[in-house]
Amino acid sequence: MRFGILFASVVSLPFLFVAAAPTESETIGGLTTGEIINLLGIGIVQDIDVTITLESLLDNQVSVNFDAKNPLPFELTIDRVVSSAGLNGTVFATFDHTFSTLLSTPFVIPPLGTANSGTFNNVTLTQGAMATLVIIPEGVLDLTNTNVFVRAGTIQGKLGFPLQIDGLKQSSVPTTYNLALTAA
Repeated sequence: MRFGILFASVVSLPFLFVAAAPTESETIGGLTTGEIINLLGIGIVQDIDVTITLESLLDNQVSVNFDAKNPLPFELTIDRVVSSAGLNGTVFATFDHTFSTLLSTPFVIPPLGTANSGTFNNVTLTQGAMATLVIIPEGVLDLTNTNVFVRAGTIQGKLGFPLQIDGLKQSSVPTTYNLALTAA
């Protein structure tokens, strides 16, 4: 059953890229691309790195970077990610980050490879910084709902076919917390 879904999704994936700008997730056999990825257990995020500063304790904002893997034989460029993450069913962090702008470098993941997102700020700690400190010893985060705006088949981050992947979920993503709590 899983092989059939994998085969259908891999074979059908190139045919999803006909729209110039996606407005919602594409479907294959009534399942969205995100649901297929979730069913197959393909974790796109390899690990997460969170930096908590003294300022974080006041403004409930942290900096994050993550490594993402591309299981496909063609380049992917991530333009935007909207995500919530937590532990044991409680959301502790949310963000909406756009990677590709005229002034920034796009987030390009090579075919069958891994790339780092680069560090970005303004990740909101929904439970507050102090309440979030209790999850640090766990060393993992669950991605409870992630929407990814990607372009598939890009060439060095240019061109490509736009695809919106909604509802990605991933459990127990290894997470490193860096506490930068000294005054500069």
